[in-house]
Amino acid sequence: MAQLAVASSSVFIPKLLGWREETKLLRPLTRQVFWTYSMYILSINTSFGLLALIAPHLLLDGSTLARVLCAFIAAYWTVRVTLQFTVYDRSAVTRPLFRFAEAAYACAFAYTAVVYAMIAVTS
Repeated sequence: MAQLAVASSSVFIPKLLGWREETKLLRPLTRQVFWTYSMYILSINTSFGLLALIAPHLLLDGSTLARVLCAFIAAYWTVRVTLQFTVYDRSAVTRPLFRFAEAAYACAFAYTAVVYAMIAVTS
């Protein structure tokens, strides 16, 4: 559910961070690539969440594919939470809403990474 919450709430990020105005300053190809990558990330996050919601038994069956997929998803979310605090410019995180959202996202990323890592190791 954390993955679907991240995916569904992330549709508000472009407006909150003013992406349309910011990306207008980019060359057309760079702008198009940015929006394409954004949609890929949204699609991946949604797909992971839907897989866990619709077919959790496939992730928990102990098969090699299930373990590898869970390990990949754990790595994906581990990298995401790491980037949040090591690479991203957090100077925009000044308003209380942004601070709350960052904390909620970081908790969701970390929780999801831990859960999938545990499944990968123990199933």
